[in-house]
Amino acid sequence: MNWLITGGCGFIGSALIRELVKAGANKIRVVDNLSVGTPDSLAFTEVELVAADGFSDLDWDRSAIQICQSDIRDADAALKIAKGADIIVHLAANTGVPQSVEDPRTDCDTNIFGTFNYLEAARQNNVARFVFASSGAPVGEVEPPIHEEVVPHPVSPYGASKLGGEAYCSVYYHCYGVQTMALRFGNVYGPGSLHKKSVVAKFLNEIINKEPITIYGDGSQTRDFIYIADLIRAIVACSEKENIGGEVFQIATSREVSVNEIAEALLEVVQGFGLSVPEVIYASARKGDVARNYSDTSKAKKYLGWQAEMNLVEGLRETVQYFMDTRAANS
Repeated sequence: MNWLITGGCGFIGSALIRELVKAGANKIRVVDNLSVGTPDSLAFTEVELVAADGFSDLDWDRSAIQICQSDIRDADAALKIAKGADIIVHLAANTGVPQSVEDPRTDCDTNIFGTFNYLEAARQNNVARFVFASSGAPVGEVEPPIHEEVVPHPVSPYGASKLGGEAYCSVYYHCYGVQTMALRFGNVYGPGSLHKKSVVAKFLNEIINKEPITIYGDGSQTRDFIYIADLIRAIVACSEKENIGGEVFQIATSREVSVNEIAEALLEVVQGFGLSVPEVIYASARKGDVARNYSDTSKAKKYLGWQAEMNLVEGLRETVQYFMDTRAANS
């Protein structure tokens, strides 16, 4: 299978590629503008950086993973890069609610038009499958657990742009036969997340830097925290299962955890690594953040044969170990 992965140098993309390489896959192409991730995240395998003037000469039989340095908003590049792909895993995005509130135009341009560009590239290049990374944000402020039949009412530009991506995935399945799957990820954490701004990574960076942990709001807001390896298994399942085109799946743990609870669990884990416990401070709630969010993942279990397996405390321990090892290696 020829894999095209947008955002492949990021946290989720590099974890997916690591798993694919481990399983023997050697035909992988990456699209990344390298604004956040770097080729160093794929240092576990051989890579080749390809500039825009080389997109017309790409070859799936190269021994190295090709990293095409391109922005997903470049429609012409998408058409060239996707040629010959069997599956596109679209992970590249403008991520995060606060960033989208601050700059809604960039969020729209990147998440809606960027997704459209690669769906259109899939259509024109006869790419069979398209896996879209969505989130719980399209649903908005509803009574959880979130499931796939809940009517979406996004409360942030990020939620709106991800909902737009889901809608275009549905269109490209029904109108053009592209086997699209939209995966609504929970809050992803785990090894490889050093540069993420999500809750667990943010707290850990503050702890390691001996800064106070800052919680926005009163900490009672809830999320569904999913370990990276569990998430990767769901993506791989989408590459294998039949008759799931046009579907949306909640990919999380079906467990509701408050931000206060995740902070307490993390502080207990870090003490086992000899780290001091910092002060916890509370700041104003952020615009666009929902009060409660966790998922009903029964549809993913039924159709993908998938469910989360990692225990939260063990997952946090693995994440802390990664942060500590990375700090030691860079010191």
